[in-house]
Amino acid sequence: MPGLIKRDDIDEVRTRTDIKAVVEAFVSLKPAGIGSYKGLCPFHDERSPSFHVRPQVGTYHCFGCGESGDAISFLMKMNHTSFAETVEQLAARVGLELHYEDGGKGPDRESVGKRQRLLDAHKVAEEFYRAQLQTPEAAEGQKMLAERGFTPADAARFGVGYAPQGWDALLRHLRNKGFTDDELKLTGLMSEGQRGIYDRFRGRLIWPIRDLTGATIGFGARKLYEDDPGPKYLNTPETQLYKKSQVLYGIDLAKREISKQKRIVVVEGYTDVMAAQLAGVGTAVATCGTAFGTDHIKIARRLLSDFGGGGEVIFCFDGDAAGQKAALRAFQEDQRFVAQTYVCVEPSGMDPCELRQERGDEAVVELIENKRPLFEFAIKVGLVKYDLNTVEGRVNALREAAPVVAAIRDPAMRPGYARELAGWLGMDPNEVMRSVRAAGGRARHAAPAQGHDDASQGEAVPSPGAAPVWERPDTRDPVVRMEREALEVVLQHPNSLSAEAWQAVYGAHFVAPAHAAVKDAIVNAAAAQTPMSRWVEAIRESVPEPLAAFVAELAVVPLPAASDDQLALYCRGIMNRLFDIQINHAKAELLGRLQRLAIDAPPEEAQALNRELMELEMRRRSLRAET
Repeated sequence: MPGLIKRDDIDEVRTRTDIKAVVEAFVSLKPAGIGSYKGLCPFHDERSPSFHVRPQVGTYHCFGCGESGDAISFLMKMNHTSFAETVEQLAARVGLELHYEDGGKGPDRESVGKRQRLLDAHKVAEEFYRAQLQTPEAAEGQKMLAERGFTPADAARFGVGYAPQGWDALLRHLRNKGFTDDELKLTGLMSEGQRGIYDRFRGRLIWPIRDLTGATIGFGARKLYEDDPGPKYLNTPETQLYKKSQVLYGIDLAKREISKQKRIVVVEGYTDVMAAQLAGVGTAVATCGTAFGTDHIKIARRLLSDFGGGGEVIFCFDGDAAGQKAALRAFQEDQRFVAQTYVCVEPSGMDPCELRQERGDEAVVELIENKRPLFEFAIKVGLVKYDLNTVEGRVNALREAAPVVAAIRDPAMRPGYARELAGWLGMDPNEVMRSVRAAGGRARHAAPAQGHDDASQGEAVPSPGAAPVWERPDTRDPVVRMEREALEVVLQHPNSLSAEAWQAVYGAHFVAPAHAAVKDAIVNAAAAQTPMSRWVEAIRESVPEPLAAFVAELAVVPLPAASDDQLALYCRGIMNRLFDIQINHAKAELLGRLQRLAIDAPPEEAQALNRELMELEMRRRSLRAET
């Protein structure tokens, strides 16, 4: 079982990783001052760039939406990977071998190499299938796509291909690319008989199935010819890469929109995903030959809420009995969601692909928008079994529906659905509510305690209690403005500060509570001799959680300097002003002590205080002359 990655190795990954190079894989960056870059934020829509990156401190911050962090958190949000997975990816990128706590192990080099070979084989296979779709032999596949309203450009967008009818077309191609038969047996691309291995997919339309990172890990194949004895749809079998309970078709194309819209739409097939996404429902995905289950829910959680709560999950099923059954299976998993769950079923029984062909893109969008809460759907599907015109029918319907209502997580919604159920049944609301409470009590006594998923390494778990409110400091106050500027300098250029400047930081008394909290975190990080590679991140981790984004903002805001010399002068001037304020505080304290001296106090005491005042004033004038 993998152990926790050692902190020193995580720090080394941060040190070696160029955050600018990481971000530039997703964002076009332009210079924004000395050591600073900016671009359009990948986390929200904007026309003017407000996303800033400062490689020197390894931090990014968006002044538009507030997203911030380091290279690790950036990739976690972009690729929706766990903390450990992301660190392992970055470590492989920089050639660093990771070590794990308590003798735990990460992915060894041999297994990583084997996995990469499997990924390479799938990439070559996808390219082969896509090329084959352009050949005359693929006419039947081209026809099927056209009949469903998909153009060649649409097929290219989703990577659709064609598997030739022969037994070894792909096999020969992969062998020519250097793959051994032993490797190909592990890919799931081949079947094996008495004479050896041969192509698993033959004479079929092919859809590549990709993971969150966009890597192809398997394929789905649709039958084209009547003489094909196989099933209508044939998928890759379980392999090291492909676990059908853990993959969602279309997730690579939909993940960005899912994160933005906080909504995921689950449809039933490959062509439904294509139709929905082409119609404008960019959050559509599908399971691959299995029901939407626990592992799919984990993927949805990561996409919808960045390890928090909220969002919508919408199940779009066919209107037939099988579709209703699928919706009820989804309902059984509902309690695992933090999101709100809905269902939409087209009344005439058409799936999204058929609906798009028949009525156009708008009809698909309208179908999704006319979603119904999954609880309501599940209740009403149960009610239709009974004759509600009879007492017996209503009582039996209540017995079936009461546990469904009792299962609603939100206690504020439960009474509302109980009243709705009373209306649908034509029964006394109080009687229905009593049945719901009784059903809830039976469920609590019968069911074992539900355990929570283990938090992945590096993923924050909310603590109980309300968080304090931190007001944004008002920089119209000159002193508060100076405090902010001083923090910007200390966060961005700590190594440039003199011992005297650090003395000013340690002794500063900031009037803005948020500034004071950041200053305390800076002092703690400096006392711990935090390396530059973790400087900003350590301070972000030390401040109260609501101030983490504020720290990142201070760490990336461009400083008003056009050259290194100007920057050094600016930093020195800011720190001198901080020291100046500290001197003024010290002078005020000395003057107070001087005024409080007793009349009969020894003259030496007053002389000593006056000497200290004079020294402070000389130091203050010297600093102002330097500024």
